[in-house]
Amino acid sequence: MTTPSFPERFARTILKHRWLVLAGSLLVFLLIAAGARKIYIRTDYRIFFSKENPQLTAYEELQNVYTKDDNIFVVLNHPEREVFSSDYLQAIQWLTDRAWRMTNHVTRVDSLTNFQHSEAEGDDILVGDLVEDPSTITPEELAKVESVARNEPMIAHRLIGDNPHVVGMNIILTLPEERHDEPVTAAQEARAVMQEFKAEFPGYETYLTGMVMLNNSFAETSQRDMGTIVPIMYGGIIVIMTLLLRSFSGTFATFGVIMASSAVGMGFMGHVGIPLTPPVATAPIIITTLAVADSIHILVSLLHAMKMGRSKHEAIVESIRINFQPVFLTSLTTAIGFLSLNFSDAPPFRDLGNIVAVGVVGAWFFSVFTLPAFLSLMPMKVGQQREGTTNGFDRLSDFIIRKRAACLWGSAAVVVLLAAFIPKIVLDDRWVDYFAEGLSFRDDTDYTVDNLTGIYTIDYSMKSGESNGIADPDYLASLDRFAQWLRSQDEVLQVVTLSDIMKRLNRNMHADDASYYRTPEARDLAAQYLLLFEMSLPYGLDLNNMINVDKSATRMTVALGDISTKQLREMIGRIGDWQKANLPEVMQTEPTSPSVMFAWISKRNIESMLTGTALAAVLISLIIGIALKSTRYGLASLVPNFIPAIMGFGAWGMLVGSIGMSLAVVTGMTLGIVVDDTVHFMSKYLRARREHGYTAEEAIRFTFQSVGKALVVTTVILTVGFAILSFSPFRLNSWMGQLTAIVIVFALLADFFLLPALLLTMDRKKAVAAHGKSPTITPEEELSHVS
Repeated sequence: MTTPSFPERFARTILKHRWLVLAGSLLVFLLIAAGARKIYIRTDYRIFFSKENPQLTAYEELQNVYTKDDNIFVVLNHPEREVFSSDYLQAIQWLTDRAWRMTNHVTRVDSLTNFQHSEAEGDDILVGDLVEDPSTITPEELAKVESVARNEPMIAHRLIGDNPHVVGMNIILTLPEERHDEPVTAAQEARAVMQEFKAEFPGYETYLTGMVMLNNSFAETSQRDMGTIVPIMYGGIIVIMTLLLRSFSGTFATFGVIMASSAVGMGFMGHVGIPLTPPVATAPIIITTLAVADSIHILVSLLHAMKMGRSKHEAIVESIRINFQPVFLTSLTTAIGFLSLNFSDAPPFRDLGNIVAVGVVGAWFFSVFTLPAFLSLMPMKVGQQREGTTNGFDRLSDFIIRKRAACLWGSAAVVVLLAAFIPKIVLDDRWVDYFAEGLSFRDDTDYTVDNLTGIYTIDYSMKSGESNGIADPDYLASLDRFAQWLRSQDEVLQVVTLSDIMKRLNRNMHADDASYYRTPEARDLAAQYLLLFEMSLPYGLDLNNMINVDKSATRMTVALGDISTKQLREMIGRIGDWQKANLPEVMQTEPTSPSVMFAWISKRNIESMLTGTALAAVLISLIIGIALKSTRYGLASLVPNFIPAIMGFGAWGMLVGSIGMSLAVVTGMTLGIVVDDTVHFMSKYLRARREHGYTAEEAIRFTFQSVGKALVVTTVILTVGFAILSFSPFRLNSWMGQLTAIVIVFALLADFFLLPALLLTMDRKKAVAAHGKSPTITPEEELSHVS
């Protein structure tokens, strides 16, 4: 009598102690899932940058030297009124005063009315609001205000632009960073103020952008994904399973497995303190998709065994027997693929990889332990298999056998063709485009860019090399030269620099003579001008955001138009070259800002993921080689595992053309997923060759007959699951889902056309048995639907 295999003994033990297994599964579920209540949302855009990220480090150093400048940029528009009118200026002044009281965290409000304008009066400099009382302003005074504003570098192309009906206001906040929801609260307060404003001044339109609104949008998209995309996913899975399985018990049990797996992943997230971010919000969807695949493997074999006349008890044992190893291997390789995301330079993708890996392990546990025990208690009725039914994969296998060369070389040609489009992919990470049109932040920001100013900026901390050195005439002249060169660049809208203030003060101290609009030529005069000006500034409108404590360096801020990250990287290179050729070495410095950080993150992420993907590929290759017990077949299996990613990125380069930081992780993710199809296909093929002695042609027919349908079913589920992510309003998630779905489809095509043709070419020798004879698949063999 043949000794039962380990999977068979395992299955019988599960059924024998099913109540204990169910109780233990429930305990495991409750202990891990309990962590979900600790989940919190983190909204800071800095979540996308590791602590070691040099651009983040440089930006934090800049903020430590000057001031933190999380901001809300307000844009007003009145279609029937011009900015330089008494009514409009009254509205601006009202909103300026109200903005100061919006929250205790507001540290500065810059508007058209409170701009600190300086002018000469005899030997004195008068510094005050550009608009004192808009309700009594005269036409002559209005003309003067407009002239000053349009010629002042700190206002033009920032607070006012070419549209005469649009004006901007910048609100600076210093959030204490004691609570994770501070940006959300600040955004809510700003929106409440805008409602008050519109009630007080009907007819005005308001738009909100800036870093605080960006952070708030991360929270809104995370909540929206969890509240809309996840339920859509669950509904889609139920419909697909109902149609494919035609079993209420099977659908109900599988839904329980996927819910438990997702809960385990999110519980793990809460226990270890991983914050909810937009990428992490996709974890339940990904876990659900992968968990369904595990359950389908077992259910398809179970239902087929019952159709062939076996009792439910024996069908469960048989399904576990033939699926235990493949499900374990595919779960292991999938987990490795997602764990490779730990090499990502963006922490949210590391978190996503870890959560999904835990969810995949949970899915395996509930599929092989809980699912069989639960199904043994559920009523299941399955109709008997009718004789004479044909398998649609027979024609496909015959076609590949006849056209093996055409399939092999045709597949290779398609791969080469698509691969040719990969170099056309451009690294581009415009953080505004992370959000889909229709979201308030995206629409308001687009309006700001189209009607007023750019929202991309870069900052330079220009050092003088000595305390109080910013008053040095040579330093100021070099600073002004740099600012003028920057303004000559097509991408630049505005440059805010100390040299412009010093030129204005120098002109003021010479009776506002326009010929003196230049930097002071004497150090002591420059220092006196600056001291006099600073002493005249009101609280909250000082120069701390521009000058460091010992006056050894100043901050220069460059506002840019709508610019891609590729263009920004090129521009930064040009600026660096100009600095080396035209500035003293002490003044040469690297730029920093959130825009600069995002400009480099996709490149850094791809470079870091190359290591992770390579390591995952090596581990997965070793696992496949050991599982298949053949180096030759192990190497052959690598072809359909790597080609789908090449084809997917090639198709992306042809259809889209740009790639962001989220797509850098797709190769590592999909590597673990696409291996599943190959493992199942190769295991069936080798079983036919080794156990049944079939020829290569016969083995291909056997493989398609026994595993083809299941591979299609799981591919449909995986594709639909990731395609649903395309509905996410957060583009990084949407693009990741789309590209992953494309790669999964290409993986099935590679396993159905390229891999069989490759195996037929490798194994031309006929086996000892069954010469030229089509394999006869017995009912016992048909039970081996490993997918």
